[in-house]
Amino acid sequence: MKKLLTLSMLFAATTLFAQEDKKPALSISGSVDAYYQTYLTASDNMGQSFGTAFAGQSGFALGMGNLIASYEGEKVGAVLDLVTGPRGAGATFNTDIVDGIVNQAYVYWNVSESTTLTFGRWNTFLGYEVIAPAANFNYSCSYLFSNGPFSHMGLKADFALSDDLSLMLAVTNPWDTNDTSWTGEYAFGAQLGYSGQFLNLYYDSGEHGGLGFEVDYTGGFDLSDAFYLGINAAYNDNDGSGFYGAALYPQYGMSDSFSLGLRGEYFGLHGDANPDEESVLALTLTGSYSVDNLIIKPEIRLDSWTDAMPYVDSDGAATDNLAAFTLAAIYSF
Repeated sequence: MKKLLTLSMLFAATTLFAQEDKKPALSISGSVDAYYQTYLTASDNMGQSFGTAFAGQSGFALGMGNLIASYEGEKVGAVLDLVTGPRGAGATFNTDIVDGIVNQAYVYWNVSESTTLTFGRWNTFLGYEVIAPAANFNYSCSYLFSNGPFSHMGLKADFALSDDLSLMLAVTNPWDTNDTSWTGEYAFGAQLGYSGQFLNLYYDSGEHGGLGFEVDYTGGFDLSDAFYLGINAAYNDNDGSGFYGAALYPQYGMSDSFSLGLRGEYFGLHGDANPDEESVLALTLTGSYSVDNLIIKPEIRLDSWTDAMPYVDSDGAATDNLAAFTLAAIYSF
């Protein structure tokens, strides 16, 4: 009887510890952000912006709120990422699924330890920056990010070829067609990754508002314990015209709670559709101060164009440069 009691207690303890160690399959996460922006070289009532994605308002403004529900099983799972606010609307477009509420919605199947299939809508694999500001060092976005795809609707397969080498292949609707493709056309994507460096390829026909072909390199290096250098470069061609550019992201951790980073980007247009072959040098200096789950980001940005005058100055005259100060607050949970 004593042995039976001991075995019963051992079984009960083992079951209890197993239940404590087992993590819940359903998780909820997300972020909320807002910002204040004022122009340093122009009046705030001109209604202009840098021309890149998001954070295009002066004064106090809402960025976005997003709520991500993830269900992780042993082999299969699903993710639903809902967004609202100007940044969310800009990322999902007015004619998108449920009028700009769904950012991501996909299911996945871990076919093996090295192969995963994902079906649905997922944010792009191209570029250094992403839609959610909590995952970016700079609050404003680059020209390279703004001119590439935001999301894809389709099927992708991820392969872990080794501890350092990965491959992704995808077939999707054309560029930013996130609901139904009425053209009967499809796009193709691929990503080859090695030790945190990624070569990305994307192709659609370029017709019906398509992007055409884009090749993109995204990566970075830890130069020291406190100093990181991110890199992004891309080239796009659509029937002989398109864009190209490169951006460097040096970031230095000055303390456990504060980091300072610069985005230096050169971006240009080429081809018959851009006879002036305009280009811009955009410099963005950002501080990042963390208090628990809150990140406060003061930022100064200066964009200066060559062979283009897309802005107006304080007197209302056309000018080739624009500068702004932005203060953003981002809370993640």
